[in-house]
Amino acid sequence: MWLFDRFARNLVKRGALTIIDADGKHYHYGTPDRMFEPCTIRFVDPKVASYIARHPRLGAALAWMDGRLLVEQGDIAGLIDLIRGNAVWEDGKSSLGTRNPFKLAWATATAQIRQLNRIAKSKQNVAHHYDIGDRLYDLFLDADLQYSCAYFTDADNTLEQAQYDKKVHIAAKLALKPGLRVLDIGCGWGGMALYLNRVADVDVLGITLSKEQLKTARQRAEDAGVADRVKFELIDYRQMTGRFDRIVSVGMFEHVGVPNYRRFFHKCRALLADDGVMLLHTIGRMGGPGQTDPFTARYIFPGGYNPALSEIVGASESVRLITADVETLRLHYAMTIRHWYDRTVASREKIEGMFDARFYRMWTFYLAGAMAAFKHGVMCNYQVQMIRNRRALPVTRGYITTTEQELTAPD
Repeated sequence: MWLFDRFARNLVKRGALTIIDADGKHYHYGTPDRMFEPCTIRFVDPKVASYIARHPRLGAALAWMDGRLLVEQGDIAGLIDLIRGNAVWEDGKSSLGTRNPFKLAWATATAQIRQLNRIAKSKQNVAHHYDIGDRLYDLFLDADLQYSCAYFTDADNTLEQAQYDKKVHIAAKLALKPGLRVLDIGCGWGGMALYLNRVADVDVLGITLSKEQLKTARQRAEDAGVADRVKFELIDYRQMTGRFDRIVSVGMFEHVGVPNYRRFFHKCRALLADDGVMLLHTIGRMGGPGQTDPFTARYIFPGGYNPALSEIVGASESVRLITADVETLRLHYAMTIRHWYDRTVASREKIEGMFDARFYRMWTFYLAGAMAAFKHGVMCNYQVQMIRNRRALPVTRGYITTTEQELTAPD
């Protein structure tokens, strides 16, 4: 316990954390702070403390998943929020990661190998996360199944309102006109494609690598009576042909992998009409390139990586795509995940019935960790608008606000 005790005392300064070891002894860290709820955890066996101290990037996650670390006051979200809140990225602090340059170089090299994401591997990676059954996502997503950062025009908005406003915001940046052809790369369950068709009278082709999402998206198009204009295909972006007036990609770029960035944008440029517009909506990281944390890489998004803005722009510049507009959504994803987490906790019995208690603990750790990363850590969300021709859009951004107002005006 001494190693963990030293580790915790150096880390936790703000917020009250109590740890009860396997022998029942209490250890107290930090000082009460109104920003953090007091948290008490219990180590079930005497080896947990040293394991976490020796494996700070993965040990706590595994101990929680295996039921060897119990939260007795507060919850796992509060615990992670307290820990990450003591290492805020803007303050130049980090409780995770390595400072050893040799370990950092090795980790970067191995990560790039894992991110090669050839077509067959990409399908496997997508299936790992998205083909585990739509019933799980029905429990915590909004009614339109938007599994990406929402857009909160007001912090008190419902999840449904914020996800609707996200679609409005993206549609406005696409500068749509009736009859245009739109490609939706990584279409999810079809909500964005169906929305764009409904409000802008455009034809949309959505592509995905998830068989479960494809099935749902096609059924939704049939039910809406627009299957002739909103179509969905199971195909990798690298295999696409043709030309499109608009390209939208929401929450898919995180799965591309750094080694494929230039190829991704080269393909997008080839698919985009000369006067076309592309909108990329992706999780990103502030500061510069980094690494995917081991828990996410192993259990949640194998082959995934959240890019720095420099990596996005650098790769797109190399194929002569013009960055027309960039917006950084700094806190919106933390607010989005708060809703997802609360809905997940409320559905605990159903999730454990569908899977098991270990899966439920893994899922809550994933959501709690992601929420804290957007609230205190390096994560953010980028919306990057790209064009092939500098004259493809109006010379000022006013059209975005005007279109949003038109789309949200009462009928």
